Amino acid sequence: MATVTASFAIEAVDAVKVEIEATTIGGPPMVSIIGLGDKAVLEAADRLEGCLIYSGFEMPREKVIINLAPGDLKKRGAHYDLGMAIALLTQSGQIQPVDLPQYVFIGELSLNGTVRPSNGVLSMVTAARECGFKRVLVPLANVSEAEIIEGIRVIGIKTLREAVEIVSGKEPGENKPATKKPVQPAPQYALDFEDVIGQRDAVLAAMYAAAGGHNILLMGEPGCGKSMIAKRIPGILPEMSDQESMETTRIHSIAGTFSGGEELMRIRPLRAPHHNVSMNALIGGGTDALPGEITLAHNGVLFLDEFAEFSKRTLDALRQPMEDKQVTIARVNRTNRYPANFMLVAAMNPCPCGYSGTPQCTCSPADIYKYRKRISGPILDRIEIRKHMRAVDILHAGGSTTGIAGTIDSGSSAKGAKSAGVGASIASVSEESVLSSRKLRQLVTKAREIQKERYREIPNVYCNAQMTEGMLRKFCVLSDDGHAFLEQAAGRYGLSARAVNRVLRLSRTVADVWAHDVIDASDIRTALSLRDADL
Repeated sequence: MATVTASFAIEAVDAVKVEIEATTIGGPPMVSIIGLGDKAVLEAADRLEGCLIYSGFEMPREKVIINLAPGDLKKRGAHYDLGMAIALLTQSGQIQPVDLPQYVFIGELSLNGTVRPSNGVLSMVTAARECGFKRVLVPLANVSEAEIIEGIRVIGIKTLREAVEIVSGKEPGENKPATKKPVQPAPQYALDFEDVIGQRDAVLAAMYAAAGGHNILLMGEPGCGKSMIAKRIPGILPEMSDQESMETTRIHSIAGTFSGGEELMRIRPLRAPHHNVSMNALIGGGTDALPGEITLAHNGVLFLDEFAEFSKRTLDALRQPMEDKQVTIARVNRTNRYPANFMLVAAMNPCPCGYSGTPQCTCSPADIYKYRKRISGPILDRIEIRKHMRAVDILHAGGSTTGIAGTIDSGSSAKGAKSAGVGASIASVSEESVLSSRKLRQLVTKAREIQKERYREIPNVYCNAQMTEGMLRKFCVLSDDGHAFLEQAAGRYGLSARAVNRVLRLSRTVADVWAHDVIDASDIRTALSLRDADL
């Protein structure tokens, strides 16, 4: 009768139970591992033999068969090693485990008997608890991550010998990693908007984008501050909820980018792939249908610098994930579905040389047209805010009094806000030429709280950018002057029905920042000013 131990396989961002069956039969000494494992799984045969002998055990002198069930589920990774070793030692009679069915085993074995850390431990421990297991053995380096999950006993081990002693009935000691990783810091971001000088309109555009979850494109000549602003946007986004933190941490645990610690990730991720990134690396894919940059940016920001330099095919692959907030990667032997609810922040030059509209520009109109048309219409259609930025004289830069800033200055005296706290914040923003991330985040958080309450009964809708056309009619109520102004703007600029809907979404966000229930003309005027870089 075969000995069975338990481990888990990673399937997209979830984990699936895997039973490790080990048996010995007559025949020449060899180890056969079956169950649709990848190269790392198959190479476990040699790791097992080296680890067992070094740890003072014996390798059976007959044929060993190890089966990973279910057999039609693709297994990848070396974290099955520990479960294989315990099953083999039990089957060969070298150990007598106690309550073996209550344990889950996760860890890669080394040839000197130690247990190496593994990726995806958070998802596997979560699934183990849901399956009713009582204890899980993990590498000592993964203890802090695994202990995030409550309701299951996490036992850290450093060597195979320690694992054998524990399953044989010896009570484990306290988990003490050799080098304890620091606790995840409180939500904060090192980069601050107060470092940005002379680009007040663009900073406020970034604030509106964060307040409504809108995608944003910043276009301007080199050195005008596009990347500075983009990299500071995560610092003004609202704090992640517990559910968002768990989702984000699980993704980064599987990808191996989670730094560990004793808390969930609380800082929203910022992913900034180079413009030569492949489509599989950006969207996800490969033989094993692995997650890409858009999934690693889930609940955070995907920053695409030099937007027009990305391959057109790669950018067009973003269309469906931007719409559905998830990506489905299908391969012959598997199909994985990954979350991809990210905020796109793009930055690009106005022309190939970067200095369009200035005496330094050497590009012909045809060159400029061809360069901008690298961004397809469907992608642009999904970017609500498109802001043009000019170079500033950093030595003499001051506060801007035009564009969005001018709208806010005039609006603050005419309207005010419903709550004293919001009114004070807006007044402060209107008066200061340099805006800090702390003040901008206060406005963003207030606006997001309004949206959270508005959409509390609508599943999978958390911000204005996710509103459907039907929701626009319900939640974007216009005042008389707002309705008249929108009609005038639509006629003057030839706005299509889709463009009008985009303006309404932005206007709803502007009104939320000002704590208005009804959208008026000044809100729409500000929303239109957020689209002054239409290509």
